[in-house]
Amino acid sequence: MENSIQVEVVYATPTTQNIVSLSVNSSCTIRQAILGSGLLLGVIDTMVVGVFCKRRSLDYELQDGDRVEIYTPLLIDPKQARKERAKRSKHAKRRKT
Repeated sequence: MENSIQVEVVYATPTTQNIVSLSVNSSCTIRQAILGSGLLLGVIDTMVVGVFCKRRSLDYELQDGDRVEIYTPLLIDPKQARKERAKRSKHAKRRKT
């Protein structure tokens, strides 16, 4: 492919991690890379995506070596998760004494 770059598309679930390496056109967007990876079928317009942990739009133009990350929705709000962990820890400490 003339003027091609190498990118990775990553999609993880709680049980698996899928990584697809692609050789794409130098003007490839995140949207095009996701579609080309074959990892996901269906509507991608509402996805939250990023490159190396920085949130980007689907129209972001990729650079050579970029890793496209497809983020999944959180199962629980991080603040709520911290509160629940603290509560469990507090109860565990009471049982020991």
